[in-house]
Amino acid sequence: MYRHMKRIEVVAAIIQKEGRIFATQRGYGEWKDWWEFPGGKMEPGETPEEALKREILEELSTDIRVDELLCTVEYDYPQFHLTLHCYLCSLLTEALHLNEHEAARWLAKNELESVQWLPADRTVIERLKK
Repeated sequence: MYRHMKRIEVVAAIIQKEGRIFATQRGYGEWKDWWEFPGGKMEPGETPEEALKREILEELSTDIRVDELLCTVEYDYPQFHLTLHCYLCSLLTEALHLNEHEAARWLAKNELESVQWLPADRTVIERLKK
């Protein structure tokens, strides 16, 4: 089915609060300990917004409002090609629980470089710093 490389399409939430951005640290897999924006794969028939709300509820037990598409990143990892749709989001509830991640931080713009981001997410960081 795939001619060349496996393709994965995911959505990510760039959750903003009081000028800070929410970052999560992976707790498993080959990219364990690297940082990313929370999110995940879209299920068949879901809109990106629906997928994002579902993933954030699963990962962080919280409700978000999806505000706008910030950017779409195309990135080639060794095993697959990633299409990453990044949406600016706001929290609808204050409580956050880390169900799947090791750690999380609220980072100000000048602190974004203080963690080791996944390669595809780095492109987004450049956008956010502007």
